[in-house]
Amino acid sequence: MLAKIVQKYGTHGENMTNPSDAKLVVPASLVEVSWLAANLGAPNLLVLDASIPPVVPGLNSINAEGPFKVIPGARRFDYDKDVCKPDTSLPHMLPGPELFQRKARALGVNADSAVVVYDDSGMYASPRAWWMFRAMGHDNVAVLSGGLPAWVAADQPLTDSLAEAEADGDFAAEFRPHLVSDYRMVLEALADDSCRVLDARSPGRFKGVDPEPRPGLRGGHMPNASNLPFVRLLENGAMKPPEALRDIFAEFGAPECRFISSCGSGITACVIALAAHQAGLNDVSVYDGSWVEWGTPGHLPVV
Repeated sequence: MLAKIVQKYGTHGENMTNPSDAKLVVPASLVEVSWLAANLGAPNLLVLDASIPPVVPGLNSINAEGPFKVIPGARRFDYDKDVCKPDTSLPHMLPGPELFQRKARALGVNADSAVVVYDDSGMYASPRAWWMFRAMGHDNVAVLSGGLPAWVAADQPLTDSLAEAEADGDFAAEFRPHLVSDYRMVLEALADDSCRVLDARSPGRFKGVDPEPRPGLRGGHMPNASNLPFVRLLENGAMKPPEALRDIFAEFGAPECRFISSCGSGITACVIALAAHQAGLNDVSVYDGSWVEWGTPGHLPVV
């Protein structure tokens, strides 16, 4: 079936005219505005708004002021307050597969859904939604390159309200534990020469000279961790080309080294995971607790 669809509509779906039997497949982990615009009417396409207010200085949301803008048909994927682990003091922790499956089905996600996630800051919050779906076994998922700002800049259609699912989907979660790390795994990795822990925070926060945006956390970084600010992976609000990303990861030992990414609260660590995936490094694990867990006063070492 897929071969017939590809033959008829092309691998990128640019000629798709919404046939009832077509099943759209995202061409890569990043899709361009032109691709999404051409496929917006595909029957199995699901667009999710994964925006979250940025805490990174200098990063703004285009929905913070002015009329609310949404890509037509987009549904809200709120991993900060809804699709997250309950009963924990840590923000937006990855829920278990049963809860994720229930929430995804309530959004209308099916096993064959082609999911495209975006955020209203560009490339900040949406990579985490991408990582969550991949961690739950769904590979037909992509991030909109440049996010909502790129969509608006291209003068694509907008609406002022989010859509709701008409019916529950049949998505089935299959948890991939190798894509998620806890603090014990990070402690082991920090002492392992074959692994690198990459911290996506700014150099000032990594060195402990700039304050953390969340009160009560220690300044500094994990012993033996390396600093890879997530903004270094971006250019003009979009991800850098794969060849440039490969050069960056090579500085930290790729492709021989295994990587775990971390950040302030597990959001921009997923920018590293997405960039690594674009560079051909497919199994980067994300430290979900990140600095909100590690930097809390306690037994975990900080330098």
